[in-house]
Amino acid sequence: MSAAGRAPLRIVVAEDEAIIRLDLVETLAEEGYDVVGDVGRGDDAVTVVRALDPDLAILDIKMPGLDGLSAARVLSAERRCAVVILTAFSQRELIGDAVDAGVSAYLVKPFQKSELIAAIEVAVARHREREELAGEVESLEARLEARTLIERAKAVLIGRGATEREAFRLLQRRAMDERSTMRAIAETVLADP
Repeated sequence: MSAAGRAPLRIVVAEDEAIIRLDLVETLAEEGYDVVGDVGRGDDAVTVVRALDPDLAILDIKMPGLDGLSAARVLSAERRCAVVILTAFSQRELIGDAVDAGVSAYLVKPFQKSELIAAIEVAVARHREREELAGEVESLEARLEARTLIERAKAVLIGRGATEREAFRLLQRRAMDERSTMRAIAETVLADP
């Protein structure tokens, strides 16, 4: 368990230089992280992340198969895990590309252990915040969609002679009687010609 009382972060490392990869894996293990996979290719990193569902992927930019930014784009689009880019390059264009790829932190080699730990913790925190926000957005979208269906069903019932209040009460009462949601009842009303 980590100092915060939770399980250690699970990490996949993708670095094509074996010595750097092994050193990174060792450093992470010494710091209490659980390195669940390490690979030397970007396409393998995507495969391993999909299979092992880690909290974080640390990706080198320059790798065979699929470069780190392309792998980051895939992982971010699939909302798989937080991503830290590890690279020897610090050009503004690459940093901008990393941001566009959904990377949560960018670390330039050579780096200090403290910089690595900070990048990991910030990346995971950012990823968790994004996931919470995405969940809230999905919930709001579902509620809006349900509200739209209910309003449309009310309009149908009003067209059949009910007042707006009666239409709403009818949907509400039917949902309670059938132990269903108002959305499901609204869909039924809309499907009934």
